[in-house]
Amino acid sequence: MTELPKTFDPAEIESRWYAHWEEKGLFRPERPDAEPFTIVNPPPNVTGSLHIGHALDNTLQDIAIRYERLRGKDALWVVGTDHAGIATQMVVERQMEARQDKRTNYTREQFIEKVWEWKAESGGAITRQLRRLGCSMDWANERFTMDEGFSKAVIKVFVELHRRGLLYRDKRLVNWDPRFRSAISDLEVETQEVKGGFWHFRYPLADGVRLANGADHIVVATTRPETMLADMAVAVHPEDPRYRDVIGKDILQPITGRRFKVVADEHADPELGSGAVKITPGHDFNDFEVGKRAGFRPAEMLNMFDADANVVQTADGLIPERFLGLHRFRNDGVDGARELVVAEMKALGLLVPHVTRNKEGEEVVTDAEPRTIQTPFGDRSGVVIEPWLTDQWYVDAQKLAVAPMQAVRDGRIEIVPKTWEKTFFNWMENIQPWCVSRQLWWGHRIPAWYDEDGNPYVAESEEEAQALAGNKGLTRDPDVLDTWFSSALWPFGTLGWPEETETLKRHYPNDLLISGFDILFFWDARMAMMGMEFMGPERSDPREKVPWRKLYLHGLVRAADGQKMSKSKGNVVDPLGLIDRFGADALRFFMAAMESQGRDVKMDEKRVEGYRNFATKLWNAARFLQSNGVTASTSHEAPHAEAPVNRWIVAETVATVQAIDTAMAELRFDAAANAIYHFIWDQFCDWYIELTKGSMDEETRAVAGWAFDQILVMLHPFMPFITEELWNLTGTREGELIVARWPQALYAVDGEAQAEIDWLIRLIGAMRTARTELNVPPGAKLGVVVHDASEETRRRIDRQGAALARLGRVESLSFGDSVTGGAAQIVVDEATFILPLEGVIDIAAEKARLAKALAAAEKERDSLSARLSNPSFVEKAKPEAVAKAREDHGEKAAEAERLKAALERLA
Repeated sequence: MTELPKTFDPAEIESRWYAHWEEKGLFRPERPDAEPFTIVNPPPNVTGSLHIGHALDNTLQDIAIRYERLRGKDALWVVGTDHAGIATQMVVERQMEARQDKRTNYTREQFIEKVWEWKAESGGAITRQLRRLGCSMDWANERFTMDEGFSKAVIKVFVELHRRGLLYRDKRLVNWDPRFRSAISDLEVETQEVKGGFWHFRYPLADGVRLANGADHIVVATTRPETMLADMAVAVHPEDPRYRDVIGKDILQPITGRRFKVVADEHADPELGSGAVKITPGHDFNDFEVGKRAGFRPAEMLNMFDADANVVQTADGLIPERFLGLHRFRNDGVDGARELVVAEMKALGLLVPHVTRNKEGEEVVTDAEPRTIQTPFGDRSGVVIEPWLTDQWYVDAQKLAVAPMQAVRDGRIEIVPKTWEKTFFNWMENIQPWCVSRQLWWGHRIPAWYDEDGNPYVAESEEEAQALAGNKGLTRDPDVLDTWFSSALWPFGTLGWPEETETLKRHYPNDLLISGFDILFFWDARMAMMGMEFMGPERSDPREKVPWRKLYLHGLVRAADGQKMSKSKGNVVDPLGLIDRFGADALRFFMAAMESQGRDVKMDEKRVEGYRNFATKLWNAARFLQSNGVTASTSHEAPHAEAPVNRWIVAETVATVQAIDTAMAELRFDAAANAIYHFIWDQFCDWYIELTKGSMDEETRAVAGWAFDQILVMLHPFMPFITEELWNLTGTREGELIVARWPQALYAVDGEAQAEIDWLIRLIGAMRTARTELNVPPGAKLGVVVHDASEETRRRIDRQGAALARLGRVESLSFGDSVTGGAAQIVVDEATFILPLEGVIDIAAEKARLAKALAAAEKERDSLSARLSNPSFVEKAKPEAVAKAREDHGEKAAEAERLKAALERLA
């Protein structure tokens, strides 16, 4: 047994123990006969670095896997990274730009080779950072979504979906990123508030048609005037009396001269603007749906932009030449299509100006009504996303969603918290076709080849495609697959599928998936779709068709004030910085203690620091035990004990094991963390050690050693580093803690001992509180007179007299009815404990002090109560001001109650 250093140094032990665990293969011990337990990590981007959301997500996963490993299971935590198509290509291209180089200077194959070189040199940052957090992943079998084996699975799924009629090519609107010249997913779109305008234009009615009010035009309003060059209709509400007579009539686009119809559609809101909206189905998602309802096929919809968002000629050739080549917006000081459209409509007298009055009452005329517009931006490119009509590959998500919904309904997939089920069903029942193609070079190349007529041939290899096409010349599709497509195969693709490997047979379905709620649809739901489509047919048991049996959705980590973290706000917290300051164990415990069934976690560095102090308290407790001859336990079973305090700590240990087991079964990470925290801090360190000081006999050493062993095992999933260090330094134990045995919660709880020590703790606690509140000098020892004590209380006093005298600073104890002079009274169960204070404190002065403090506290409490009862304050004040007032009211109310109780104690 090595003597423990005086101070606990997290940095020194963390890297040492992690390297030891990984080197010895302890993250995946050989347990072929044990019950399997499997989780897969949400694969972080290979370009990424550990952020606070990763810290929460991976801490919860590591707690679960370490807990199940300690319970003796064949615990597998699949680890890997995602190739992150857009992000990775962007990183490599930026490095090229810094060298005055660019992607197009190379062939596709040469560029991809450079990406692989970047991955080999720089792509492992986040995996190193996950190690710093203590994640006990199966690194020996680390996966990457572009691995040869995984790529084989991706290609097979694409081909099979196409063969089954669940994947097809279609012309639809997509989120188009002009910077990357690629479609992107909804997840990669970030909506920002942008100051813009709301322009009103007159569109002339054709053939002399007029509105009921005699007007020969309809006023339309738009925030995107540039797209009117591709207008195909004007929509009005079918019940709007202003336009009922012109529905179906022709109207003219003033600049292009294009002639189209006034259509009836409920998308047009009579209360918004003029109640008439221009319909540009090739450049607006709502307009696309209106266009389809109006009878336009996607192939007929007009597209006026190229991949760079510059104006090109539409299919009908009606865009004037002066617009061609212009960017959609002003760019580098040069007016774009928007500015030219507005100028020409104004010159034609068809712009309806916006008129307001300033403070002086003077009329102010502007071209557009100022508006704050929710505008979509590419989260990586930083440019405005353009809804763009293009040919892409789509998955029939509506059909694939049926099986996962049924699995959730019949309980084969359990979503925790259950409140997320409604959101899951709402999205799945209204799911749209999934665009899976991306216009990039880095990624899984789409396995489709085209003949000269544009007919696609989908196959796993060019040879197979050529066999399908006969002697026709073929050209391969240049696009790659959406990153989410490949990661949707993660639960089974990482286990060896499409080969029926032993790992796949043993570890599919996975037992648990932990992810943030924000990727429920982008990743979780798609894994469920793919798993149930591809793992179902080979498995006779319907329970085995699901990718995982339980899905746990946690919240976001927010700033201390509840705001979402963002670089622009400057409130992002670096988890690695917190680890440097407080240690990984402290950060992990904070994450667990604050994670409450999917609610957002508010970052609080003081709490992290507090859990660092908790680790120090455990360290100091170990040093105390070591100095008193306590060493490792020789038994997994609790030692026999006679002394009530030892029987009590055994019972409290068992109760804590039961509480943690219950919490972990329900995925209540906060409840599990708080159970072990309060047991260590309150029961063991504060009370058991205090109660046994000076009476450390052989029985107590054996019980203390056993209880401390159980503490280290129970705390290990939450704080793996300090527990492993103490396990190895405080005695000779068989093997490392990471593969120890979880405590058994099968012992009979000793209710008698628990009741006696709980009574003692309550009595000593009440005495200490009374002494503090009444300003009794810390060194003063008091006599105690006990009134109305039952026989059981008398026996307890007899057995616990020494502890009561030492910890309660009791000089003498007697039984009687009352005392002369002032005294404090404490009631514990049926007995009253009277503490004579005559000559110890100035009782009159103390009463006056308490009464004055009580009056002040009550005055502040009542003032805050009046403010909170005022609807004007609650409704108009800032939310943080109302929250602060409520917090202050609670504090003052509690203070008033405490002072009132203290005053009443002075008889």
